[in-house]
Amino acid sequence: MNQKVMRILTIVMTVLAAGLPILSGVMKLTQSKEVIDTLTKAGVEDKVLVLGLMEIGFAALFIYPKTMKLGFILLSCYFAGALATELSHGLPLNAFLPLVLIWIAAFLRDKTIFLPTQGVS
Repeated sequence: MNQKVMRILTIVMTVLAAGLPILSGVMKLTQSKEVIDTLTKAGVEDKVLVLGLMEIGFAALFIYPKTMKLGFILLSCYFAGALATELSHGLPLNAFLPLVLIWIAAFLRDKTIFLPTQGVS
């Protein structure tokens, strides 16, 4: 693939990867009925505002190039925890798609997150 196509693909994947947590965070902050119902089933309805702020904050860190790796780690941990909660409570696996998109976008933006650089022992 040429560089221009890769750049566009990287931007699109980053927007999708960061957009899902931001949308989810906004839905938590506005206390959407569907979100509250799901969080009640998971037993964390009293933490809805904190969870929403975390998602938006971690996504912002992921978008900004200088803090992308920190945002990647925080988003990965957040959605891994959400996935574990969903699995343990028999809920739909809503955290799976954002997690996959975050990993794909991170790989496209900086391959050194997953692959060692050449010359490093």
